[in-house]
Amino acid sequence: MKASSLSFQAAVLIVIAGMAWGLQMAISQDHSAHPAHAHLNLLGWVSLFLFGLYYRRHPALERDRRAHVQVWSWLVGTVVMAIGVGLVHTGTVSAEPLAAGGSFIVFASMLLFAWLLFQTERAGASARPAAAPAE
Repeated sequence: MKASSLSFQAAVLIVIAGMAWGLQMAISQDHSAHPAHAHLNLLGWVSLFLFGLYYRRHPALERDRRAHVQVWSWLVGTVVMAIGVGLVHTGTVSAEPLAAGGSFIVFASMLLFAWLLFQTERAGASARPAAAPAE
């Protein structure tokens, strides 16, 4: 599977889960977990979809194992962090290490994405012909 396809499919599954969670909060009128709901939607839906767009635009990365590691680690970290943040905000303070662990996984995944992006952009810039001087 291509990294972009994995990103798009995971993003859609995450946003469905996030929307269902939002509906549950609205029906129960208990919005105490809204910070976790926001993290899940932003990191799981928006960020994963943006990663997918970048990977789709750069076909050399599509099947790169490192891109797959980045997407999977982002997905795992996001879910772990959202669960941890949700538990903390609903009164389970002992879940703070879970939220922190997920946060570190997401951060490491972003560092990997940054490395892939800079490496790809640098290689792309050297492969492009030089622009003609302005007259």
